[in-house]
Amino acid sequence: MADSSNAGLEAFRARVREVIAKHAPDVPPRAGIRSAEDERELAELRAWNRALFDHGLIGADWPAEYGGRDDHEPMQDVVVVEEIARARLPRPFSGATLASRALLDHGSEEQRARYLPGIRSATELWCQLFSEPGAGSDLASLRTKAVPQPDGSWRVTGQKVWTTDGHWADFGYLLARTDPDAPKHKGISAFVLDMRAPGVTVRPLRELTGTADFNEVFLDDVPVPADAMIGAPGQGWLIANSTLAHERAAVGAAVVGLQQGVEALTALARTVTRDGRPAIEDGAVVETLGILAAEVEALAALVRGGLARWVAGTSRITDAPYAKLMFSELNLRIAEFGLELLGPTGPALADDPAAVEAGRWQDEWLYARAYTIAGGSSEIMRTLIAERGLGLPRSP
Repeated sequence: MADSSNAGLEAFRARVREVIAKHAPDVPPRAGIRSAEDERELAELRAWNRALFDHGLIGADWPAEYGGRDDHEPMQDVVVVEEIARARLPRPFSGATLASRALLDHGSEEQRARYLPGIRSATELWCQLFSEPGAGSDLASLRTKAVPQPDGSWRVTGQKVWTTDGHWADFGYLLARTDPDAPKHKGISAFVLDMRAPGVTVRPLRELTGTADFNEVFLDDVPVPADAMIGAPGQGWLIANSTLAHERAAVGAAVVGLQQGVEALTALARTVTRDGRPAIEDGAVVETLGILAAEVEALAALVRGGLARWVAGTSRITDAPYAKLMFSELNLRIAEFGLELLGPTGPALADDPAAVEAGRWQDEWLYARAYTIAGGSSEIMRTLIAERGLGLPRSP
């Protein structure tokens, strides 16, 4: 959470709110990280991302020659994601965010010149091609392979899954195994993949929420030029981890979302009834709200400490697992309590006349499970904390 006593940051926050008020896309609030439902929404999101870049709110940490700002401070990124979350608006395109960091930190000058302008203008969309069936939380086990060709190019075969925006993307930030004989973390390389290349098949996945935000991507002997590799052969694991580390600022948005969730639950408890009286007058409801509010504040304190260490370059290996585990489990409990307060009307969809807050709580509840799995499941987070944080014996 950004320091509210910092006058410079608060002035920046005011500017962020002005930009948001002027350029907010016409897209309904939805839980989690969602994809455009149609061409109209996609056009809104392209314009939204372009405005954020044009006003220096994202991409500000890029080198100045690629549009960054010399006066950029890391905590400004936290302010931006906090305010976007507070306005309940979509985050910037996640695939482009990761791909741009990979290109900036590890790509060639030719790659930066070719792809970064399209990311800033949102004329070219990206997706992340990391997760596979059987290689999600254990990403190093990926089996998609890139086979070298006599002319220096590659042929890629395999399957990816949980690919956000895959059906809209022009390019993919791909991890593939290039050396099957190397230790599994060292035989992986990173590539730019043309999503229109022959052999690429994208199949949207219909999820619990009723929407199709993720995709399966099938790669069947896809030709990839030699100059599409990002970095050197075998650097894929290093590149992936270094780009994911730049997502640290997003934890600020997670806390804001939970704080808003508890506030919304409190308001909801004032409007719904339990045993013939307002639910807010039920002692059990008040107790639950108090527990949830206290745990959100505990998470906020944890995140503030983690961000301070991140800025100082002294992050602990357990900072991210602690925050991820606490957020995803708390988020699920908040959503579950929303449905509990609503009773039989809780599962009503947005277009149902009985729906409350346009079906917000059923959408929050259905999506909340995804957070306990995506980006490292709760089980993986507990294992990391136990083994790397507490020094307990490794799992057999």
